[in-house]
Amino acid sequence: MANYKRARILSVGTHVPEMVMASKEFEKFLNTSEEWILTRTGIKQRYLVPPDKDIPASELGSVAARNALQKASLRPEDVDGIIVATFTPDSFFPSTACRIQALLGCKKTFAFDISAACSGFVYALSIANGMILSGQCKTLLVVGTEIISKTLDWTDRTTCILFGDGAGAVVLQGCNDKEWGILSTHLESDGSLGDILTLPAWGEKRFMSMRGNEVFKHAVRLMTEASRCVMKSSGLTIDQIDMIIPHQANIRIINAIAEQLNLPQEKIIANLDRYGNTSSASIPLALEEVWDQGKIKDGTRVILTSLGGGITIGSAAIRF
Repeated sequence: MANYKRARILSVGTHVPEMVMASKEFEKFLNTSEEWILTRTGIKQRYLVPPDKDIPASELGSVAARNALQKASLRPEDVDGIIVATFTPDSFFPSTACRIQALLGCKKTFAFDISAACSGFVYALSIANGMILSGQCKTLLVVGTEIISKTLDWTDRTTCILFGDGAGAVVLQGCNDKEWGILSTHLESDGSLGDILTLPAWGEKRFMSMRGNEVFKHAVRLMTEASRCVMKSSGLTIDQIDMIIPHQANIRIINAIAEQLNLPQEKIIANLDRYGNTSSASIPLALEEVWDQGKIKDGTRVILTSLGGGITIGSAAIRF
């Protein structure tokens, strides 16, 4: 059994559908405007699976995972396990992770899904980190993939303007240098707040519903607290953090977190203007963007922070 000191993110890959829906298009069928959506959310457009195409979460996720493997110069047979975060699975079973395993051609690989809504990617990353540090495996794929458009009531202005479809994946691998990799993770849940953001599994109205003001209030507070938790457990101060990549829910939430942490605006990453809220895919989508821009270098310290239905909260401190 290997004894790794840290787990490092070697690469990130993403994938989104080809169809782009601009915020202005909502004016055709909702009592809203492009200006109102941009002011309230910061979203200009989002990528959606075309309604006439049956594209499952596993398809988006497998492309993102394949891209991540290629960037890491690894083959499918190098993967020990696949952990998928999604609240829009292909089916109750088999898991979306098992379908991705088959699509990638990974042999003798375990695969399973987790459900933590928009915190799913950080939850999956924390689980993968623990499995590597325990010596159970060396190389894992962590995937967040969502087809949220299937869950929306397109007559409900409070939800349908916010979300997009997409997938992101990282390759996580054990290493023996304590200076690099995932330094700390923090997971938390509060089931008493579960009714402020829901998606029923049964019944006639299987649409997402959200009490936006409540979500906003708790998201700012809890994501800020979770960020402070991982900084403290990692021995880092806010001045030592190079960037924070929050879950891309709403630009007002992101700006409020920056204000609460006294963080310069250039250190908090936001790209939801082009993708909307893609739930478990949002953090890897933003991570790939800054990585491709050359902002992720040796020694870069990053905080990931998220909040999702449950309520679930997850943060991670990473040194790349």
